Amino acid sequence: MDKEKLRHIKEFAYYSSIGLQLALSIFIGLGIGVYLDRYVFHTTPWLTLIFLGFGIAAGYRNIGLAIKK
Repeated sequence: MDKEKLRHIKEFAYYSSIGLQLALSIFIGLGIGVYLDRYVFHTTPWLTLIFLGFGIAAGYRNIGLAIKK
């Protein structure tokens, strides 16, 4: 395989994973918040909203790091 073609494939794989990273960050934050609200502290919806915000921030941080790279 040509080196340039291989480089393009690697770049495509890297940048296509950014959307997955964003979605997973948001859903992991949401899941942690929902779990803590329902089963640990019973403070619905406050921890869900807080951890959803953390998940969104983490997702956009990952995008920022990818752009920087």
